[in-house]
Amino acid sequence: MEKTGTIGIHTENIFPVIKKWLYSDHEVFLRELVSNAYDAITKRNQIAGGFSDHAISITINKSDKTITISDTGLGMDADELERYLAQIAFSSAEEFLSKFDDDTDKNSIIGHFGLGFYSAFMVSDTVEVQSKSYKDNAEAAAWICDGTTNYTLKSGNRETIGTDIILHINSDSESFLEEARLKTLVEKYTNFLPLPISVNDTVANHQQPLWVQAPSDVQPEQYQDFYKTLFPFQEEPLFWIHLNVDYPFNLTGILYFPKVMHELDATKGQVKLYCKQIFVSDQAGEVIPEFLTLLQGAIDCPDIPLNVSRSYLQNDPYVQKISKHIVKKVADKLSQLRKQEADQYAKIWPDISPFIKYGMMQNADFYEKMKANVLFESSTGDTTTVAAYIERNADKLEKKVLYCADKDRQATYVTMCKDQGLEVLFFHALIDSHFVQFLESKDSDIQYVSVDSEINDSLVDADKAANVVDEGNQTSDDQLLELFKSIVDTETISVEVKALKSDAVSAMFIESEQIKRLKNMQHFMKGAGSVPGLDVMTLVINNQSPVIQNILNLSQANTDSEFVKSVCLHVIDLARLSKQQVSGESLQTFIARANTLLSKLSNSAK
Repeated sequence: MEKTGTIGIHTENIFPVIKKWLYSDHEVFLRELVSNAYDAITKRNQIAGGFSDHAISITINKSDKTITISDTGLGMDADELERYLAQIAFSSAEEFLSKFDDDTDKNSIIGHFGLGFYSAFMVSDTVEVQSKSYKDNAEAAAWICDGTTNYTLKSGNRETIGTDIILHINSDSESFLEEARLKTLVEKYTNFLPLPISVNDTVANHQQPLWVQAPSDVQPEQYQDFYKTLFPFQEEPLFWIHLNVDYPFNLTGILYFPKVMHELDATKGQVKLYCKQIFVSDQAGEVIPEFLTLLQGAIDCPDIPLNVSRSYLQNDPYVQKISKHIVKKVADKLSQLRKQEADQYAKIWPDISPFIKYGMMQNADFYEKMKANVLFESSTGDTTTVAAYIERNADKLEKKVLYCADKDRQATYVTMCKDQGLEVLFFHALIDSHFVQFLESKDSDIQYVSVDSEINDSLVDADKAANVVDEGNQTSDDQLLELFKSIVDTETISVEVKALKSDAVSAMFIESEQIKRLKNMQHFMKGAGSVPGLDVMTLVINNQSPVIQNILNLSQANTDSEFVKSVCLHVIDLARLSKQQVSGESLQTFIARANTLLSKLSNSAK
């Protein structure tokens, strides 16, 4: 038996299109052909039954430049070969390609599924199919096509039930003749199909994805091992979430929280998208909400639309339900950890906090579920929630949170607060400047105030009133105010005198909360022009400091006004230094003045 035929009637240009289309994705031919082989095996089990020793083998013959993909599936007789390959499979390929005109961004298409059998022509000059049907007394048949619209159908040489697809690899695709390359592709695309897939007689796939098992049957070590299978060379994950849903949609998978070494690592996650255990894409951004891009793992969505644009997928109701469910599962897992393993939750909090805060700002449902689980480091040495902080400090700080955004620059202010029994929360993540404003928008009754934006009443000794010291009814505070105002630039620096309970600090700069936030906003708005008025600060002089009291005495004695001015400038620079605002030329001036003052003091001691 031998006959020739023609494929379709609108096919003159389809083979060149197949060969050039998705050029960078030619490797998907293996996924398409192995998927077809797996489908044939599945159908044989369903129809014929009683045969479980199934496998798919891939054989490379470098000298002949062929790759043979063999299965033990249903097989086809001559009529089925002609009907399937010349009509059904071709129509599917033609329909697949017709979805996208020349202006379509091919890379915007999810999965590139559906080209099926004809994907073989992306890498082959000639494709030969040898098959034997499972039907009684069926004869082996062969179908051969050289990439034109003509094909040959004849008797075949396959002796057992199943199909061989023999690809005669073209010169542009000879890299696929390397065994290592094909093993890599098997691992990438079909690693979790539940039957052995061998390359040159060596099984190349893992076969059993952990996500198909019931969560109750999986041990922690198995989750760790599976993570290493998906992401070798990574540190152990912090924890994981096993997804297993069959209603109202099908979704299985395992999501891992990787250890983040730096806040900017929050973008390093990768969730692999599978469809019926076949790899589709490692960019699941349309299924996983943006704020969960930190996650790593795999999800299997058998009903997800694949050959659609990413923008379409984002608005698909089915996908939106999946996304919402994943958000819920993540929030539930985090809440469970906080409730049942509080110490472990606090331990991993530095790694997961940036993404949680960002997620709360991006997703209303996530905010509602997580608002009671946000932790902050406290000056007490523990971690705490805002609610617990408000309750503990209600007598001193009614509905107010004192926070520190920079431990180094604000160390002096934090120490003063701690000495007076005021608790401070540390907001030192990059996202915290935005998160503070977000929290205030959610609960306007609570005010967040930086430790260096105001002098809390608890830090001031109200009983230490200034004494009248001259005939003009001036107090010592008035004199200090006049002295320091004569030295500073009063357009950018206002001066106040206060009696602080601590005499260890001679002076300090404070900056209003509003100006601090405007500065932060400007910092993150690249290219924005400078906003006038943001360099305004207040210099607070502590009249309880021995240094300030000595300056006042020297000033009242009218001796060596230049020396008094130098000491005042030094006090001001010390206040700047505590905020790390002395550098470059101002630092050189500070050092030179310090040497001059030390020299004068040492000479006076002789």
